[in-house]
Amino acid sequence: MKSLVLLATLLLTAFVSAADFTVEKTATGGALVKVDGQVFAEYVVDQANKPYLWPIYGPTGKSMTRSYPMKNVEGEKQDHPHHRGLNFGHENIGGFNTWAEEASYGTTGKGSEQRKLLGRIKHREFKELTGGKTGVIYALSDYVDQEGKVIITEERCMTFKVEGESRLIDVDVDLIASNGTVKVDDRKDAGLSIRVPHSMSVDAKEGGKIINSEGNKDADAWGKRATWCDFNGPVEGEQLGIAMLNHPSSFRHPTPWHARTYGLFTANPFGLSQLKLQTESGAVELKQDERIKLRHRFIFHKGDEKAGKIAEAFAAYAKETR
Repeated sequence: MKSLVLLATLLLTAFVSAADFTVEKTATGGALVKVDGQVFAEYVVDQANKPYLWPIYGPTGKSMTRSYPMKNVEGEKQDHPHHRGLNFGHENIGGFNTWAEEASYGTTGKGSEQRKLLGRIKHREFKELTGGKTGVIYALSDYVDQEGKVIITEERCMTFKVEGESRLIDVDVDLIASNGTVKVDDRKDAGLSIRVPHSMSVDAKEGGKIINSEGNKDADAWGKRATWCDFNGPVEGEQLGIAMLNHPSSFRHPTPWHARTYGLFTANPFGLSQLKLQTESGAVELKQDERIKLRHRFIFHKGDEKAGKIAEAFAAYAKETR
């Protein structure tokens, strides 16, 4: 009997700690996260004016972001080339734009003027790349103008996990006024984003939907405050979903959502007037060494928000110290 109990205990322990993460630096300066030997996500630092995660594979091995512009896939909607995987950007911090990139604009007229305001989130170094029961990428980056002058510094810690049948990524971002006073403007195009698979988008008309913690759906979820928001729909023959949770310690929780039916999914606590939540500007002025804390959890799950138990997942996440 004791041997059976011991065997059961060992099996249970093995099941609970089954996920084995490795995190390694890539030849191009980014980082590759694997779980049980399979690619979970790659942190890319050399292909645009900002770092991003792409690809990201969900709990069934399906890709959970749009491929464009990194890869051309027939049938995908190819708009907004700056919507790269999972990324952070802001249209105006210190006068410069890290949301868009050169391919977002034309070369003449208004486009040429907008190009002059493009900044860059420049990866500086990794403070931590570790594996084990979770995977961790802790990166430092500088937001720079076109002359390379530092506008603001970012600390980004991404923690990769497996819980039950879901895969999770905690994305903790700190924006730090490291080079004097800086203005973080009120803009619609700003925040932590993921561009979902085209088939999951509402506009694809294949059964995709948006829903938030307040019950707002599809286009009605745009600009609304909520503790979480979920995109779900078909991906290569399976019903899958992506939830983004907003931790109570995060700046301006509960965040407004810049969630679009064509597939953009952004938590944006910056654009209070541009998201039509108030008439006065929501711009923030950070003094030297002051910071904005952004705390979010992505859950890549099976089924819809109910099958993924997103409301319960938020309740647990909210109790954590972030």
